[in-house]
Amino acid sequence: MVTIADVAREAGVSLSTVSYALSGKRPISEKTRERIERAVEVLGYSPQASARALAMAQTNVLGLMAPLRPGVDLSVIMQFVAGITAEAHERSYDVLLVTHGDDSHLARVTRSAMIDGLVVMDIESEDSRLATLRELPAPVVLIGLPNDPTGLSCIDLDFERAGGLAARTLVEHGHGCVALLGAPQEVLARHASYAERMRTGFARGAEEAGVAHVEIAMESTSAGAVRAVDALLARHPDVTGIVVHNELALEHVVSHLDRRGLRIPRDVSLISVGPQDVASSHAVPTTGIDLPGELIGRLAVGMLMERLAGGADDDTPADVRLLPPQLTDRGSVAAPPAES
Repeated sequence: MVTIADVAREAGVSLSTVSYALSGKRPISEKTRERIERAVEVLGYSPQASARALAMAQTNVLGLMAPLRPGVDLSVIMQFVAGITAEAHERSYDVLLVTHGDDSHLARVTRSAMIDGLVVMDIESEDSRLATLRELPAPVVLIGLPNDPTGLSCIDLDFERAGGLAARTLVEHGHGCVALLGAPQEVLARHASYAERMRTGFARGAEEAGVAHVEIAMESTSAGAVRAVDALLARHPDVTGIVVHNELALEHVVSHLDRRGLRIPRDVSLISVGPQDVASSHAVPTTGIDLPGELIGRLAVGMLMERLAGGADDDTPADVRLLPPQLTDRGSVAAPPAES
């Protein structure tokens, strides 16, 4: 039996473009429509009336895929979720939360017409879901940036620039050896996009400035922070500038540096990358590059609404929006201590 996927292959367009052309749910260019109509005629495709009606129906529900994976801070995820649900509510949409991340759940929530569009979080650099996401009949927006975003809209903080900004800030204050205490090993092992981009930017920023740098994966626990700090100081006692990209471990890093007799910023300068409330709520507020999770969630819904409103073919280049990082000075960065 000829399927809509066969029509998409014959016409050389995505599955969602065929769906929109047949349902009339979004404007499609005349040239693309003609290609689809020719494919339908050549293959003898005849969609059932009930399927067409289903495709045309609006649910006013957006899907949110937020996999609950090891090493991910649930409180940070909820900041994104808060922005997504608030923006969706203001636009008269409900949100269906899916906490599983495999292809079968993608197909279930989209091909059964349960949702009008989908936001997907926790993107990996080489994400196994991308092929399925590109073929879904509903528009998709990723919170995160895979190595190849072709055909998919993406939004995120520009973590690569954030890493570079953090490294350069420490160098500009005179630090000649800087360190990144980053995401847990389990996050790095699955190639989470945000963590890899952060590492890339930090390394490049330090290398371009001509200073020594080191990166250590850090477990998101008190014990993990202690091990990471002890390992860093044992191997690189000359480190005077540290970037922490692990919000759950940040407080423990600060506490253990204090136990080691290192004061911030007198002895060690510290920059955090993460939510603003984490950076500012501890006994020692940290100068930081804040992660605007709620804002990103709202913008993701706005991008999804643009896709739903139509006005352009589904095969246009991916709309990638990376928010520029901004450093907020909270007094934890200073010149390194003078050599005695």
